Amino acid sequence: MEPIQAAQAIDFSAVALFWRSSLTVQVVMIMLIVASFWAWAIIVQKFLVFARTRAEAAKFDRAFWSGEPLDDLYDRLGDRPKGPSERIFAAGMTEWRRSHRDDGRLIPGGIARIDRAMNVAIQREEGRLFRGLSFLATVGSTAPFIGLFGTVWGIKTAFEGIALTQDTSLAVVAPGIAEALLATALGLVAAIPAVVFYNKLSGDAERITGGWEAFSDEFSTLLSRQMDEE
Repeated sequence: MEPIQAAQAIDFSAVALFWRSSLTVQVVMIMLIVASFWAWAIIVQKFLVFARTRAEAAKFDRAFWSGEPLDDLYDRLGDRPKGPSERIFAAGMTEWRRSHRDDGRLIPGGIARIDRAMNVAIQREEGRLFRGLSFLATVGSTAPFIGLFGTVWGIKTAFEGIALTQDTSLAVVAPGIAEALLATALGLVAAIPAVVFYNKLSGDAERITGGWEAFSDEFSTLLSRQMDEE
């Protein structure tokens, strides 16, 4: 009963296990904690950005399909469009105006140039939308292995302690094993939310960019129809 009582007297809280760990395991734990906080910061920031982007897109769609002349809408947006949808529209309208000759007719290849300008704008906005998601993917794929490295190192240290003391009692073995397993737990705590929200946010980002691409096609169709009427 004495080894069990001795083990029960040991503090097994996460903080105590951290401070009793070797320097290498402590570094691993700190890396995983920082990665977890950073991942959650990206997750929260992306949810806010995506919500703001959807609201801006809905507001712009209402203005675009309100029947207001496109030139008036473009002039009202000014030189500094606020949201992604407005910037994509402004890129197309800017190229539309540049593609007209002095007599008011569209230069050859004008529609293709407008499409390219809008595609460049979409790719730029898509880059902003996906920024930071690669870090979530990295955390999700590497955190369990980093935690496993800390566990292996901690178990190695525990066995070295057993060899030095020549004591295999529970009071000697339990703290070292618990410290080692804490690293694996931290790796899973960092990895699981990163993987879940990476998949969620990537899907949301693809749907948003799909909406931009659909708008670009509709906009090009409207301009082509307007050119034919001229």
